[in-house]
Amino acid sequence: MADGAVMVVGGTSGLGLEVARHYVESGRRVIVTGHRPEHAPSVAKELGGQTEGLVFDLTEPETIAPAVAGVGPVDFLVLASIARDENAVREYDVASASALATMKLVGYTETIHALLPQLHDESAVVLFGGRAKDRPYPGSVTVTSVNGAMSSMIRALATELKPIRFNSLHPGIVGDSPYWAGKPQALENTLARTPMGRLVTMADIVGAVVFLLENRGVNGINLYVDGGWLLT
Repeated sequence: MADGAVMVVGGTSGLGLEVARHYVESGRRVIVTGHRPEHAPSVAKELGGQTEGLVFDLTEPETIAPAVAGVGPVDFLVLASIARDENAVREYDVASASALATMKLVGYTETIHALLPQLHDESAVVLFGGRAKDRPYPGSVTVTSVNGAMSSMIRALATELKPIRFNSLHPGIVGDSPYWAGKPQALENTLARTPMGRLVTMADIVGAVVFLLENRGVNGINLYVDGGWLLT
């Protein structure tokens, strides 16, 4: 361990970027991926250290294997790409729904498949889901369904690809994330229903990812990081 890379798929922004930053600051070799050709190399340069940028699009799974073929050994893989699809059934957008399902079901799985030669017995993988799987909202049918699928995927993956460990992380609303920063009313409403009296932070999410990756006794679990929000 610690000789291979930490690969963060969707590591060019948001929570994925913060996970990548943690491991860069820890002195690890880090690979961040994104789907925009100019963005991943730029973010890698900004992060510094032993950081590399790769470009592939999870909604186009055939692009994944050629992109990752030469990455070398991978200790930790984080699949953090998300899409915030508000897609009501009454006005259903098939293209948007298909892209999201492809990204997280086929794209996540193809990334693991393509990286199998680089993964090893002590590797660990974290898949990002989300609390919409348990608390739907109008327009969330695709997000709710896909995030719910992460719960089952990790069990299937951990069984089929043992002894590689697979876990899933389901964040609640993250108060200091770029996406939520401009939504004060939503944050206020969430805070009022969060028993611990503060909102979950990006640092909380990073800590949870590190736990799932590095604790070698944890396998096949769904970890909820929401401050107890779903209790209310």
